Amino acid sequence: MDSSLVQARTRHAHWSAIPDEQWHQWQWQLSNRLNTAEELGELISLTQDELAGLQAEGKFRVDITPYFASLIDPEDPNCPIRRQVIPTGRELEAFEGMRLDSLGEDHDSPVPGIVHRYPDRVLMLVTTHCASYCRFCTRSRMVGDPTQAFGKEDFERQIQYLVDHPEIRDVLLSGGDPLTLSDTLLEYLLSRLRAIDHIEIIRMSTRVPIFLPQRITPELCETLRKHHPFWLNVHVNHPKELTPEAITALAQLADTGIPLGSQTVLMAGINDHLDIQRQLMHRLVQSRVRPYYLYQCDLVKGAGHFRTPVALGIEIIEGLRGHTSGYAVPTFVVDLPDGGGKVPVMPQYLISQGRQRVVLRNYEGMIVAYDEPPVSHEDTRATEPSLGTSTGMSTPKGIAGLLGGYADVIHP
Repeated sequence: MDSSLVQARTRHAHWSAIPDEQWHQWQWQLSNRLNTAEELGELISLTQDELAGLQAEGKFRVDITPYFASLIDPEDPNCPIRRQVIPTGRELEAFEGMRLDSLGEDHDSPVPGIVHRYPDRVLMLVTTHCASYCRFCTRSRMVGDPTQAFGKEDFERQIQYLVDHPEIRDVLLSGGDPLTLSDTLLEYLLSRLRAIDHIEIIRMSTRVPIFLPQRITPELCETLRKHHPFWLNVHVNHPKELTPEAITALAQLADTGIPLGSQTVLMAGINDHLDIQRQLMHRLVQSRVRPYYLYQCDLVKGAGHFRTPVALGIEIIEGLRGHTSGYAVPTFVVDLPDGGGKVPVMPQYLISQGRQRVVLRNYEGMIVAYDEPPVSHEDTRATEPSLGTSTGMSTPKGIAGLLGGYADVIHP
């Protein structure tokens, strides 16, 4: 057991009698999750709205690890930790654009558990279980549902699909949360993927270092270490989530040589303020985690009360860009409904564009003309050069070709 975790305890008095050794066992944390109004009422002064959410029939699954429950402010219904994991009656309210499968993943699923939306990469769903359940879950239609669990036969079909499609070079493991699987099952999945010659990169998305940092053990790190290049994106939404335990877990992963990124969902009343986002991004970078995506909250059922205007996300990025280091600025993306994929949405820094110059705006509001290089009609090439060679400037294509007068139309 890591002594730094013992020294940096985050624990509600409700569990004060639990021995440290037991508290830091991830299996104990999973076995003792809270999920009823009665259990949560022993820790938290529940509101009528929260009681309505907890007692609603057909609600999305509730499970909160004792560790994460200890981060909740018991008297503040607006606590950003509390609002992410305790349901409210507002989850039941429909809203404009609401969808059950908000990203159209089922349409892009040639094999159960495989989502093949982009040409060279796939999403591989390996479990429907999570350590705790976010109230804004994009896959709430299946996550937490024991009837939709994946087994070894499903994994074999998924792997065979990957073998049969040599264009796939990048596999993202998700679910549910893959780090809720045993070390043995993770070793099986990762070794099978590594045996496929055309798979260059294995990635994983997880919230386990935040919900269940006790899961990040030396044994797990050793399992992951064997399968580089392996990348890990950690879902973090608020600075309060970066406790000493979580930071220790992230350090263990980083020390294993795993490049760490972060994914954050922009949510009303939780992190929809520039100061909160700046603090979060700075603390992530301090923890050796590179901010990767800031997500617009999806159009998924139950998440209407979390959604914010797209303009707010652009405003937050504009407040970060240039005002802090580039490593601390994520890409703001809207994951389009019906399988449209992720679209980056950025502040407008390009003011105008012509044949000879472009006009740009910097983060301070300074507007500058920037000269473009001249392009000769005689400097052309019909084919792309080999790597390591240069044949001079090519005829501009795409938008550059339109601006340079080399084309009048771009055909899709």
